[in-house]
Amino acid sequence: MTYSHEDEELVNQPIGYWTWAANKTLSAYVRGRLAAIGITQPQWWVLHQVLHSEDGAARDEVTTAQQGNLDVGAGLAPDIDLLLERTLLTQKADGRLRITDEGRALHQRAALTQRASRERVHAGIPDEEYLITLKVLQRMIRNAGGDVSPA
Repeated sequence: MTYSHEDEELVNQPIGYWTWAANKTLSAYVRGRLAAIGITQPQWWVLHQVLHSEDGAARDEVTTAQQGNLDVGAGLAPDIDLLLERTLLTQKADGRLRITDEGRALHQRAALTQRASRERVHAGIPDEEYLITLKVLQRMIRNAGGDVSPA
């Protein structure tokens, strides 16, 4: 693999730039793949959460649970509305969102797309290296005063 710089130069590169570049590139890749099957990434998150909620999910539960995902949180209302309009979700009298059969089918396609995206992005990267990368990033976040606690 060819890298952007020799090791002695690369070690002095700003982490902020490289994490931004990784986020921008990987988000565009994942979002593009999901768009190709007719769903946005936030809509995928909503479908996934509702599918895995035992008795459906209230809008505020979905919003609260997704608050940390790329800062979408409260901005999910239009995505939820669109999923309802497309009859991928229903909302019963109790106010809880539930996934429809059509929603399950799209969720399954999206899950396959997500798995394929992960495989492509992780190609040639052993789990050990990936784990080390995540642990180093978490230490840097903590060093900068951030919180890496599970939501």
